[in-house]
Amino acid sequence: MSTFPVSNASDILQADSLEEGDNQTAVTQFTQPGWQIALWAITYSFIVITSIVGNITVIWIILAHRRMRTATNYFIVNLALSDLLMAAFNTIFNFIYASHNVWYFGKEFCRFQNWFPITAMFVSIYSMTAVAAERYVAIIHPFKPRLSAGNTRVIIGIIWLVAFGLAFPQCFYAEILTDNGTTKCIVVWPDDVGSKHQLTYHIAVIVLIYLLPLMVMFVAYSIIGITLWSSAVPGNHINRALYEHQVNAKKKFVKTMVVVVIIFAVCWLPYHIYFILGSFKEDIYQQKYIQQVYLAIFLLAMSSTMYNPIIYCCLNQRFRSGFKVAFRWCPCIKATEKDKLRLTSPSLYQSTRRKSQKSSFNTETHFNEEEKTSFTPTQQTL
Repeated sequence: MSTFPVSNASDILQADSLEEGDNQTAVTQFTQPGWQIALWAITYSFIVITSIVGNITVIWIILAHRRMRTATNYFIVNLALSDLLMAAFNTIFNFIYASHNVWYFGKEFCRFQNWFPITAMFVSIYSMTAVAAERYVAIIHPFKPRLSAGNTRVIIGIIWLVAFGLAFPQCFYAEILTDNGTTKCIVVWPDDVGSKHQLTYHIAVIVLIYLLPLMVMFVAYSIIGITLWSSAVPGNHINRALYEHQVNAKKKFVKTMVVVVIIFAVCWLPYHIYFILGSFKEDIYQQKYIQQVYLAIFLLAMSSTMYNPIIYCCLNQRFRSGFKVAFRWCPCIKATEKDKLRLTSPSLYQSTRRKSQKSSFNTETHFNEEEKTSFTPTQQTL
């Protein structure tokens, strides 16, 4: 039987050994030339290294600088952690499995590989959904209480617990089987209605870790976008400048997260389509070039783990400064004092707002003192 697409490649590698006459050969339709495997290995290695380095840097930028520790950024840390673990524990081992159609890593790791990738993908997309929800409340309902650090940790914990539960059936039914002398890691659903259980589970997972959160984020960011891009600038000149700075900062952040969501959706769409088609037309897994198609689709899906740090660096000034500071040891990268200050000092808006509030307070105090001075003689006169 098959496994969920995120977990491993056994769905596409179900063909038995090819036969020549009455004798079976050791060569299968999934055997590739050495140069072809080497090219795939180099490409996959690039994705893994870029993802691990980039996401570790994002986590360091946020956790090592108190100024960066906001509720939104904690969700981004959670997203970076899930992408990092996906790249480290799913991409490499599934590539080896898909390249050779042989499972080399034992029963326990087979179960882990059928459990963790769904968990990591769920955590990734629901961390993005949490960011969208947090921004929605902050922008559309600015007077509602903001998430505290404790509440943020609780939400992150709930995301992980739900992810563990959703992935558990894959882990529970994972088995090591031998097919013509070849070891396979597959999910064996209950024999009576296995195909029904498998299809129902796969559809439910795709809805929960792809379609539903994308719909929620689409609605949230659409409302946020309409609100930000159609808002009028109120107040006097000083308030107008502060308001414009605040709105522009929010617009930049929303643009960044929308790009993150779109790239995630595009990278995973072919993967989900591929396995949905396979659920209804199983002979697709027996086609001549299906292994190359799968490796390309799997490569695109796994590449989603490396794009987010690049997006943050390109579209967010603070993260760009953080990357400069992190890689200042490189001869071609120069980190200035201004870059360091961006990670530690309040934003221009916050500094200006504080000055404005202080100025406003002083003016109000002065006005009250004048009012009190002018009122006292009148009282005395009366």
